Order: sequence, then structure tokens, then C-alpha cells
Amino acid sequence: MKRNSLRIVEAALFSAGRPVSVDEICDATNLGKKEVTSAISSLMEEYKLRAENDDTAIEVSKAGEKYAMQLRAEYTEYGKKLSGMEVPKRLLKTVALIAYYQPVEQSEMKNMVGSSIYEHVRELEQMGFIKSKKHGRTKILELTTYFYEYFGFETTDREKIKEYLKEKIKRTK
Repeated sequence: MKRNSLRIVEAALFSAGRPVSVDEICDATNLGKKEVTSAISSLMEEYKLRAENDDTAIEVSKAGEKYAMQLRAEYTEYGKKLSGMEVPKRLLKTVALIAYYQPVEQSEMKNMVGSSIYEHVRELEQMGFIKSKKHGRTKILELTTYFYEYFGFETTDREKIKEYLKEKIKRTK
């Protein structure tokens, strides 16, 4: 029996639980690039239309060159307690420092984190938590709205975020 490639790609995105590239989906499903790309476009449109009628809490979104199936922003608070931590621990320190010091130069972050900052920035951008823009020979790093939604911040006010992070750090010492 021939399987529906649209639903195969949907299953792959759902199972991944993280942003994945077209190539990763191709490898996982044995489908061709054109078939996967077409299925992703169709899924994005399907979920967008369903969201307009509030018929789903799910969306398919693009994060850099990768795609993810995730909760729509207005429903994240209802799923976060049941979902496992998806952010690798090695990235948490880096994203917390960016949150605290933003906007911050990548070169400053290198002094705090070390040369792994380059890989961390790449991964955090792919996850949609930070954005960067060229600034001379370095980059300026800032949080995205998705960061605030994902971690359940009620505000995007930088000073309030700093205070919150200071309190969290004090409690963990």
C-alpha cells in the first residue's frame, strides 16, 4: 500500500521535536527532496488555514534553513509543563548570558563562554531563540520573541528579565 508523502513528512516533523532540515527528513523518510519540500509547503499552508479558524494549536514553521512542528505562540503555556526540556544544557548558560547582557557583541560573549560561542550562536539561531546582525567584524546578539514565549516570560522588558535572571541565579547558589 502506497503511503501519503504529506502525512509521512508530517509524522517526521512531529517526531523530531526540533527543527530539522529537508535533507534530514529525506534521510528519515526515504522521500526525495522535491517531494519533501512540496509536502512541507502544503503542511505549512494546511496548518495556517486551520489556525485561522482556531482548529489547531500546532503550526509548521521555518527556522533558518530548518522546519519544525510546534505549538502556536498562544498555546505554548498549556504545553510547556508537559514537554521535556529541549534546549541542551550546554546552550542554557549561553542563552541566559545573552538574555542578561543583550544587545551583546558576540566577541564579548566569546570572552565569557569561549570559542564554543560560534557553535552555540548557530544552534540558538536555528532554534529561533536569538537573532544576530553584523556589526563590523563581530555580530550583535539579541533574543527573539520566540525565546520569551518558549521560556514563559510575561514580558520582553530587558530590565525585568535581568531582575528575574538575577533572582534565579541567587536561588541556585
